[in-house]
Amino acid sequence: MSVRVRFAPSPTGPLHIGGVRTALYNYLFAKKNNGKMILRIEDTDQSRFVPGAEEYIAEALEWCGIRFDEGIQSGGDHVPYRQSERREIYRKYIDRLLNAGHAYYAFDTPEELEAMRKRLTDKGVSNPQYDHHVRMEMHNSLTLKQAELEQRIRDGVPYVVRFRIPENQDVYLKDLIRGEVHVQASTLDDKVLFKSDGMPTYHLANVVDDHLMEVTHVIRGEEWLPSAPLHLLLYEAFGWKSPEFAHLPLLLKPDGHGKLSKRDGDRLGFPVFPIEWVDPNTGETSTGYRESGYLPEAFVNFLAMLGWNPGSEQEVFSMDQLIEEFSINRVSKKGAKFDIEKAKWFNQHYLRALDDATLAGMLQEILRQENITAPMERIIRVVELVKERAVFPRDLLLQSHFFFVAPTTYDKAVVKKFWKPELAPHLRAVADILAQHAHLPAPALKELVMDYIKTHDLKTGQVMNCIRLAMVGQSMGPDLFEIIATLGVDEAIRRLNAMVERV
Repeated sequence: MSVRVRFAPSPTGPLHIGGVRTALYNYLFAKKNNGKMILRIEDTDQSRFVPGAEEYIAEALEWCGIRFDEGIQSGGDHVPYRQSERREIYRKYIDRLLNAGHAYYAFDTPEELEAMRKRLTDKGVSNPQYDHHVRMEMHNSLTLKQAELEQRIRDGVPYVVRFRIPENQDVYLKDLIRGEVHVQASTLDDKVLFKSDGMPTYHLANVVDDHLMEVTHVIRGEEWLPSAPLHLLLYEAFGWKSPEFAHLPLLLKPDGHGKLSKRDGDRLGFPVFPIEWVDPNTGETSTGYRESGYLPEAFVNFLAMLGWNPGSEQEVFSMDQLIEEFSINRVSKKGAKFDIEKAKWFNQHYLRALDDATLAGMLQEILRQENITAPMERIIRVVELVKERAVFPRDLLLQSHFFFVAPTTYDKAVVKKFWKPELAPHLRAVADILAQHAHLPAPALKELVMDYIKTHDLKTGQVMNCIRLAMVGQSMGPDLFEIIATLGVDEAIRRLNAMVERV
């Protein structure tokens, strides 16, 4: 059977980057093995549905370059791909479990369930649950007479259907990442599979859907590992072959203590969502990596390395290279500490690798937003000079603003350190040198100015920093004479004279 994997998020809000990593690993695994990937929406809990979340998920994954062969947008042989549209399918399979004695109706009220838990707690049970120890003491189809059971169902008495966990059975899970996991079934509770409103719980729906959609490998987060024994028991009860499982390690907080959460991003000042999310209920905006200036290639490369290693020193991978190198065997069991500085490192690498015309297009759009216009030739030249200092596209403007707008104020610390009134005539003399030799390239202009400084026994650092102060407004920027050449000699002279007058 060919490899088939699925990514099955719930539309309960924005997609956390941990979920994006799960989707990415599924995608890499499928493509590495010439398989297919499904996007399924698990929306059985309608009370938690958030408008716009499904569209957000699709847009975020598209931005990352994660493409699906089947699913809510692309269709396929197993429609529908929203669980809320598959309820009739689940009804058939819950009846199958009921008829085979693998499940039972339970009519216990919330008050009765709470009383049961309190009774067990009072007896010293540390983990009170609805299991084989108590099922015969509760109001369910195992204890009710058939006539009373049928009457309750006819009367519309609310119920759930619970899975009947077998007693004295060992459950063995061979996890592709964690090896063999062993659980004694009697430690599990009789999980709810179906509710009287006609909606299944996650446990039933995902097992039925994975089987019907011919999923061969379930690659999901570590938080689902405790549910795996139940799922294996469900496969066994249906008489189906289970898929192979791989439970991915958690994404940890930067300090390594605990799972990375939305609050950590708010607290530490970095995004935890791939793209911006606006909460439809509160209007609260959570920024995304896209809006923060991260390139999708950098974001994907960064995520891929959080929990997986290629077995070499190589860190930079295109999507095609990740597909070629990816192996589930190289996914770590241990959680991966989140490092925003590493994310920035990846982004800087990918930004620098873009050609100057592409970067110039980015800078031109940023300039347009600032109501600044400039010829593309000038923008390309500016990009050549500043791109090495840029981490994000917006840094292109931060590093080059002075190329487009002359400074009107000057860094006080630089003025205090380097400016002396007696330098004024020398700076005017430098302006004259520039005027007389405007046709010369930057290296030649620098040589003439350096000769002047040496001839007049001036301090090189002092003069050069004052010239830079005139061009930039502070002590920063690329090579000074490349700045002058790019500005043009006429503009450079204007800036020199303006600074002398103002300072």
